[in-house]
Amino acid sequence: MKNIGHSPMVRLFLTSYDDFKLRLRRRLGSEELANDVLHETYLRVDRMEPPLNLTQPNAYLYRMALNIAADRRQADARLLTGEEVEELLHLSDEALDPERVVGGQKEIQALLDALYELPARRRRIFIAARLEEAPHLEISQRFGISTRMVEKELKAALGHCAARLERKVIQRFGPGAGKPS
Repeated sequence: MKNIGHSPMVRLFLTSYDDFKLRLRRRLGSEELANDVLHETYLRVDRMEPPLNLTQPNAYLYRMALNIAADRRQADARLLTGEEVEELLHLSDEALDPERVVGGQKEIQALLDALYELPARRRRIFIAARLEEAPHLEISQRFGISTRMVEKELKAALGHCAARLERKVIQRFGPGAGKPS
């Protein structure tokens, strides 16, 4: 791989790649996970602005990789196990009120229809935010847009889905979103 045109941080990352891989494989206990984390780290380093006044850039890059691994493990912990999925699939619908079941199925279908009416990028951003529970910063990096644009896309997607489901949605984004107005 040629290093021409890469930032100093990317060149340092590429130079230290084998050392990072060895250390991560030992720390994480999996070569596959180490490879995935290094790939994600490279993508982030390649897109980031060079940090100022780093006294230990290698340590900074290694810590970044460890943080990515921790984020990945945290996201994986939110996923259902195969056993849990199996239990959900075999729940008896008979215990539920048939009218509520039909109403819920219709509402789910209406939501799916509304989602497929969205432009592809807006739909993928909505899914990343609402189903994958990805932070807005991560979504902005994934799609190469600003966090503000992520918020605008989510607001538009929520508005569209709410209109199609004939529901009122109040959603606040950005600074102060958790504070009452």
